[in-house]
Amino acid sequence: MADVRIVAERTVLVCDPAGPPIIDAQGALDIIGQAWAAQADLIVLPVSRLTDDFFTLSTGLAGEVLQKFVNYHLQLAIVGAIGDHVAASSALRAFVSESNQGRHIWFLDDVDQVFVKL
Repeated sequence: MADVRIVAERTVLVCDPAGPPIIDAQGALDIIGQAWAAQADLIVLPVSRLTDDFFTLSTGLAGEVLQKFVNYHLQLAIVGAIGDHVAASSALRAFVSESNQGRHIWFLDDVDQVFVKL
């Protein structure tokens, strides 16, 4: 079950790490629906909810999923260890670095880093 928190005057939806994996755009839309119901504008998504296909950029899954959050004007923080994925792909490493410099999508180690970033 997702947890809703107010941090720095922002409503944050913290998704349950044990929830269903996001395997397609519909999974992203399901989380977006939860965020709207909670009136959240930032979603914290544990990396455990993402499959290996997400981190293989050539599958297109990351682009498809992340674009949904951007289209619906929701920030997304993916939290958890992704070092193995980043080490295996220079493209993913560049994507994560670029994303972390922006305002829409962040890849962070834990929830506390999200709250510090706010």
